[in-house]
Amino acid sequence: MSFIVKPKVAHPKLPRNELGLTVRDYEGGMSTLCAGCGHDSITGAIMQAVFELSIPPHRLAKLSGIGCSSKTPAYFASASHGFNSVHGRMPSVATGANAANGELHFIGVSGDGDTLSIGFGQFSHAVRRNLNMLYVIENNGVYGLTKGQFSASADVGSKAKKGEANQQPPIDPCLTVLAMGGSFVARSFSGDKEQLVPLLKAGLKHRGFALIDVISPCVTFNDHEGSTKSYQFTRQHYHPAIYADFVPPSAEIRAEYEAGKAMPVKMHDGTEIVLRKVDPGYDPTDRAAAYSYLHQHQAKGEIVTGLLYIDEQKPDMHELAKTPDEPLGVMDFSKLCPGQSGLDKLMGRMR
Repeated sequence: MSFIVKPKVAHPKLPRNELGLTVRDYEGGMSTLCAGCGHDSITGAIMQAVFELSIPPHRLAKLSGIGCSSKTPAYFASASHGFNSVHGRMPSVATGANAANGELHFIGVSGDGDTLSIGFGQFSHAVRRNLNMLYVIENNGVYGLTKGQFSASADVGSKAKKGEANQQPPIDPCLTVLAMGGSFVARSFSGDKEQLVPLLKAGLKHRGFALIDVISPCVTFNDHEGSTKSYQFTRQHYHPAIYADFVPPSAEIRAEYEAGKAMPVKMHDGTEIVLRKVDPGYDPTDRAAAYSYLHQHQAKGEIVTGLLYIDEQKPDMHELAKTPDEPLGVMDFSKLCPGQSGLDKLMGRMR
């Protein structure tokens, strides 16, 4: 959580949306993440998306779990509703909040550890129910808040801070959601704002569960054993008067490449990932073709980005549960509670 207040000074000629608000009105607290962290780029993209959609801040609900990624909601839309849940439990909180008031726009921000490890069970049920929300995974392949252990999304052969290679096969959230029948699947890169902002806007407008898996590099755990600039080497050869830690600032990684093209992107530690935008003629409404396309390029070591799959006909949780149009959160208590006789009648149907 950030307790540093941003100054309210804004340029008078900043563009305004349909509500008369500027993008500054969608800001939150000052980020406490490492300089150059991809998560902050995602925060900026989310602010731009909700600004361009002219979503009133008080009609926005932002939720998260635990981890570096789960700090993100503190950094945007300070005037909106927010809830920081326990580790891996954000989907159930989002489900309850959505059931109570489906008229809000819901954004869940999570990490690869929070979603694909401890929260995997809850995540899968949010997909199964087609919960009406935008679910953003800030995916960096490590547990950044607990010193860089491999997460469930770490690729085979990727090296940790101390040099050991990961041997466990990764969980691909996009393939997982496709296999489970998800209705909106996309992937992007934190440094590609031109692609990410439109995807976020599409996810916010989608009726149902919209997953966007965002590759977001961690700048802190890329200094490997053997480097004279690593934390380990420094602490072995220096004798500080007091214990202190410092994360050197790194430049933000950006990428611009055309649809249908692949582009290698160098990470802060010198390693490379290969991003490929979907082809211009790619059909995002064919689930089987999307699954095959992802597998095909995954075998080449490429990370496919863009809108991977969308189904606009699948009913969301409220349609499946036949909830009333009036949000439960504002409904009169007499309608919510039928009284003892009503409950007895209801229970009688269960016998």
